[in-house]
Amino acid sequence: MITPTHGAVRLPVAVLAVSLVLVGCGGGAVATSDQRPGTASVNGGAGASPAPAPPRVALSVAPQQLPGLGSKTWAKVPPKTRQALVVTGRGKNSSTSTAVLYERTESGWHAGTSWPAHNALRGWTDHHRMGDLRSPIGVYPLTDAGGLRPDPGTSLPYDQSGGFSIGGTGFEGESLAGSFDYVVAINYNRQAGTTPLDWTRPLGADRGGGIWVHVDHDGPTQGCVSLRKDHMKELLRALDPDRDPVIVMGNAAALRR
Repeated sequence: MITPTHGAVRLPVAVLAVSLVLVGCGGGAVATSDQRPGTASVNGGAGASPAPAPPRVALSVAPQQLPGLGSKTWAKVPPKTRQALVVTGRGKNSSTSTAVLYERTESGWHAGTSWPAHNALRGWTDHHRMGDLRSPIGVYPLTDAGGLRPDPGTSLPYDQSGGFSIGGTGFEGESLAGSFDYVVAINYNRQAGTTPLDWTRPLGADRGGGIWVHVDHDGPTQGCVSLRKDHMKELLRALDPDRDPVIVMGNAAALRR
């Protein structure tokens, strides 16, 4: 994860890993209605004929529960939620993941396009600490957005600020410039209803903060989730506060619990 710096200051990677945790990017059994009933038959004497097969349920019927989530994770999704960005990590210690925005309708949950994503350098954790270089596993509301660039058309409160400037290089030597052009705050250890730059840490500073969805810089983060810039714009335009959006994030095994 990455913490915004004021101005285009370029810091050495070692220094960056310490300083960036202060604000952004870490400074802080599927239940579906799809069925395939078997075909019944009559075991009679001569002249007996098979009973007609019952009708099949259309495979297009949307699931009533978010795919890939176990009962423990699913229980954390608020009943009123109608939008969920599900970020599934490749492994507990992997920094690559996949993101899908689901929309809930009267017929169930419908999946959007699958987007490639990055998460923290060391993967995932159930108990995030500042500087551990792992993304927090869990279900968190998405209520606030912002960025260095102008609002691309989101319905979320949006804070355009120079405080989202960032320079330097990431863990793989990639440029961090533009990483905070667009961000959505993940409500892990933060005060909802404030700019993503707000430093309030209800769980305490040692539990980290500044966990965002932000623009991907082609490398691991310090704790955030990152998407390509065009996908970030799509996400911002799609998120609707009236649908109580959340992010469900973690490695696949953890989400299945």
